[in-house]
Amino acid sequence: MQLQTVPVVNDITPADFKRLYYHPQQPVVIKNMAKAWPAYHKWNWSYFKTLVGDKEVGIYNNTKSDAYTPINKADDYTTFGNYIDMVSAGPASWRIFLFNIFSHAPQLVSDFTWPDAYMKGFVKRVPMLFVGGQGSITHMHFDIDLSHILHTQFIGRKRVLLFPYTEQHKLYRKPFEVLSLADFSHYYDAANSKLSYEQFPAIKAAKGYEVILEHGDTLFMPGGYWHHMEYLESGFAMSLRALNPSLSLKLKGLWNIAGMRNIDTLLKKTMPMQWYAWKEKQIFSNAAKALA
Repeated sequence: MQLQTVPVVNDITPADFKRLYYHPQQPVVIKNMAKAWPAYHKWNWSYFKTLVGDKEVGIYNNTKSDAYTPINKADDYTTFGNYIDMVSAGPASWRIFLFNIFSHAPQLVSDFTWPDAYMKGFVKRVPMLFVGGQGSITHMHFDIDLSHILHTQFIGRKRVLLFPYTEQHKLYRKPFEVLSLADFSHYYDAANSKLSYEQFPAIKAAKGYEVILEHGDTLFMPGGYWHHMEYLESGFAMSLRALNPSLSLKLKGLWNIAGMRNIDTLLKKTMPMQWYAWKEKQIFSNAAKALA
């Protein structure tokens, strides 16, 4: 992989953010955006446990999906309080995906400010919490609706690997899915990496970014950016989503949700092995073309 560090700024004006990062569609980390929010000081495990500890949540392990895996199906269920106890006690490779904590505790919305000056189109009814124990992994994917994301880390550190959407075939994208066939787990640690360049040679030519997020860091991920995340410590982050201003990309995101995903789900149920075999052939054919 050909990686560079994500640019980092302490502060940036909305005008400079739009000129340097939003319009060119380049990721950036803003260190101080969230530090003015009450959430920066208030949000911690104990506070959340008090508010929503009794709510049931779906939890996910580190196993990558295969031909039979339903889309976004949880691997187990527990209460949020029990989950907090588990990840606070030590390494626990379980994460919570798309938890709308704000629907259970709407007062939390007053703990942060929507950064409307930086971009328009925020979907304000669904700010989302992403939670992971130390060692948990969010495998390489892009967000299906192609929205822009401001992803703010609270508690703990997290390693993030990013690639532009245009690198999709070098990343071995599965047709009709938003996922990579390759396993990028521990890609940065030669002794423990699961990434096979022999099996996936095009990844060597993929151009991307990496960064380690800490408490208060806000990462701008342009719409369609591929991302792989590893929790170096137990922690959580909040994503604020803004619809892509491009009409064509809005329509593409709608197709991904209403068309592409439903076709994939249907064929996974009715002919999983044949569907997987066709996908695998297409994946390696597309990668060979991208590499050539």
